[in-house]
Amino acid sequence: MTAMQDPDHRQPTRSGEMIAAPLRAAGLLRATRLLPAGLLICGLLALGCGDGGIQTDLPASGQSAEGLASADPMPTQSAAVVFTEVAQEVGIDFVHNTGAFGQKWLPETMGSGCAWIDYDVDGDADALLLSGSDFDGHATARRQTMALFRNDNGLFVEVTAAAGLDSPGYTMGVTYADYDGDGDPDVYITTLGRNRLYRNDDGVFVDVAEDLGVDDDGFGSSASWFDYDRDGDPDLFTLNYVQWTPETDLFCSLDGTNKSYCTPEVYPGGVSRLYRNDGKDGFTDVTEASGIHDATGKSLGIICFDYDGDGFDDVFVANDTQPNLLFRNRGDGTFSEEGMMAGVAFDEAGVARGAMGVDITDFNRSGKPSLVVGNFSNEMLAIYNNEGAGFFIDSAPTSPAGRQSLLTLAFATFFFDFDLDGFPDIFVANGHVEDEIHKVQERVAYAQAPHLFRNLGGGRFDDVAPQSAALSEPMVARGAATADYDGDGDLDLLVVTKGGRAKLLRNDGADGTQGIHLDLVGGAGSNPDGYGARITVDVAGAVQTAWARAAHSYCSQSAKTMTFGIGSATQADEIVVYWPSGKTSRLTAIAAGSRLTVREEEAG
Repeated sequence: MTAMQDPDHRQPTRSGEMIAAPLRAAGLLRATRLLPAGLLICGLLALGCGDGGIQTDLPASGQSAEGLASADPMPTQSAAVVFTEVAQEVGIDFVHNTGAFGQKWLPETMGSGCAWIDYDVDGDADALLLSGSDFDGHATARRQTMALFRNDNGLFVEVTAAAGLDSPGYTMGVTYADYDGDGDPDVYITTLGRNRLYRNDDGVFVDVAEDLGVDDDGFGSSASWFDYDRDGDPDLFTLNYVQWTPETDLFCSLDGTNKSYCTPEVYPGGVSRLYRNDGKDGFTDVTEASGIHDATGKSLGIICFDYDGDGFDDVFVANDTQPNLLFRNRGDGTFSEEGMMAGVAFDEAGVARGAMGVDITDFNRSGKPSLVVGNFSNEMLAIYNNEGAGFFIDSAPTSPAGRQSLLTLAFATFFFDFDLDGFPDIFVANGHVEDEIHKVQERVAYAQAPHLFRNLGGGRFDDVAPQSAALSEPMVARGAATADYDGDGDLDLLVVTKGGRAKLLRNDGADGTQGIHLDLVGGAGSNPDGYGARITVDVAGAVQTAWARAAHSYCSQSAKTMTFGIGSATQADEIVVYWPSGKTSRLTAIAAGSRLTVREEEAG
């Protein structure tokens, strides 16, 4: 998250001092950075390059590309792109509060996340939406708490107070897991302040963060559960952004007079933390002992996954204006940072990008997990293909998605198979951080439409969002998550907008009978949610691979139910779940449209 600012290098001053202190024009500088071969930015500063604004040697959607991996499997069908915004219609009446009161404080630009969580364990996805709150001394009638909406057959009722979640606070990120093994999901919330761990007691939440030692105090962003030591219970990795308080706020300006939002470069980074789950003994902070301590990160996105296939989940951290981090799990309780060696720390020019949302899947049927990372405007999406041997290559520059994402500022970014054709697509929620960005870059807007990149096969993606009126609407989006909230078999989208109404985008284009849905229940050998399990789905010899994971996107977590599209096939011939414990569950002849619960205790 990087605001536009003046290229003057005068030093910033503390808030309230008389001299405005312009900083570097991040937007301008980013517009002139070196780009991968084949891309030329133009028009950003009113230079103009014809109608497209960007010249590229990439083929148009649907055309063949020389060098495209023709041997890779390709989608054989294309569902209609039809999404309908229904939030208020179905009872989700939620307006996010930034707390803004005219001072342009950094947290106001960040927005919050959301989650689809079956908190009452009744089989459907409930909606949890996070919000900021008013700052001390500047009270308004705006929302001051997060909001929980219970799903009653596709209609929603707000139950925030009844569920014990009506405590005021500037909430940022969310992740959930059954940390205590009692059968229901517990929720960890990051905040601007002390983080919270809400233990779920039969649908009523109790904050036990302080009691268990996980009430980290900082500028929280994303967090995630994962069983890094494979002892059968979920551990917690929580990110911090920068060291900011109202007292340390800096005065930054575009014109030397009026205050603008500062970039993260002017603040020191926050320290992210790893907490080991010790069962009845609570949690232990192992940040230093594990080797993940880093004070430079300015971290916003996290995904936990086994990138090198050694059976232990690793951690990718998306950083803003600092190199991304890839912590390889050594399997002995410690990690080594491998981001640069793995090719995911910088862009192709060796420059750290402004990274926010992140997710993983096997989008090209290689059997290996690849990464997608949402970046700042003028930096394009990163689609890191896992080449094996611990190395990734960014394929976005050779995909239409590269040029199509160049001028947008991505926050929530994740894979999901919206058309159920068996090839994971990418959703990106966009929106700038500076409401006057057009004054510096006339082709960059503050409110921006989302991207929906359809997987074309061969590592290529093309934006089909313009085919949907609901997805063509500009918004200042932040967190987002996906679930089949209405039970019709396809995946819908929940989006938090900064300072605006939440969006519920119902998927009305896909044929819900073309999916298979799995709910994982880990046993004694794995964590209760099965996070870290690898799942393969074989349809007539074509094999999809996916991994159960907790949080992803930006400050958000999607429904735990895993959905696999199988296209026009009538069944999956075989599904195998490889549990973290080493056990396997094997299912055969699973009919299209099935929803199954797979329990590790029944595995071989």
